[in-house]
Amino acid sequence: MELVWNFMIPLLVFMIPITAILASVAKRWIKLKERQLEVAAHHSAESAAQYAAKIATLEERVAVLNRIVTDRNEGLAVQIEALRDEPKQLN
Repeated sequence: MELVWNFMIPLLVFMIPITAILASVAKRWIKLKERQLEVAAHHSAESAAQYAAKIATLEERVAVLNRIVTDRNEGLAVQIEALRDEPKQLN
């Protein structure tokens, strides 16, 4: 029994600091992964906002084109020329 304790005590003395170091490394790794997820989420939100703005612009253009195609009045040529004069920029 004494032989077991003589072997276990140095082993425990060695394992306690190793465990503390591993716990510290694991904690830092988890914080890094959380930060990476936050950055990815922020980037995704920005991209979604940009796509939403582009979609809104395209929907406006389609609505104008739809109105021009379905409208049969004499101002059709004037409206087409107005669109040529001031095209909206798509970012």
